[in-house]
Amino acid sequence: MREAYHEELAAVGEGLVEMARLVGSAIGRATTALMDADLELAESVITADAMVDDLQREIEDRAIALLARQQPVAADLRTVVTSLRMSADLERSGDLAAHVAKLARLRFPERAVPGGLHRTVLEMGQLAQRLMAQAAEILLTRDVDAALQMEQDDDRMDELHRMIFQHLLDDRWKHGVETAVDVTLVGRYYERFADHAVSVARRLVYLVTGEHADDYTPDLPML
Repeated sequence: MREAYHEELAAVGEGLVEMARLVGSAIGRATTALMDADLELAESVITADAMVDDLQREIEDRAIALLARQQPVAADLRTVVTSLRMSADLERSGDLAAHVAKLARLRFPERAVPGGLHRTVLEMGQLAQRLMAQAAEILLTRDVDAALQMEQDDDRMDELHRMIFQHLLDDRWKHGVETAVDVTLVGRYYERFADHAVSVARRLVYLVTGEHADDYTPDLPML
């Protein structure tokens, strides 16, 4: 009985890693669709979001069953509850990747992002994908130090987000209101995607240590 219980706990963790990998791939492909006005690729990202939703439901079902049948305590209870919250972060990340793809589809055959912002938006997309890949690795390895580093890695995304607004507020902006709205939305999608990746990492700190990331102090080496 206990062996089956631990197998179910492990399956929840594996599902989270798979979700992180799926949404990381999705944001990468959505970025390519956005940059290249690739309708077929955009449609594939939108369709694939259902797989992320299904995986979240599977994780939720497993977690709720563990709570109901096994009544876990201490670290196991923390694992189950935190996993539910992580799955919500990852599901929302998948939605954001789909939003980027839907914007690419909406403006097809034109590109939603004007040429002067291609480099900035492309970097946002690449960074979003990289942050989620880091989150997947952290979920796999339970590396608390790497999880704590994620928030600093996210600082660049905030810089890029500010750069977009600087472009929009520049008197030389000549692309109209509709494009300004598109760019504002896409910047927000990437910024929120990165926030969810960081949230997963912060929750991992709590899952492993029992302390919230803001309160956690790494053990100092012995002198």
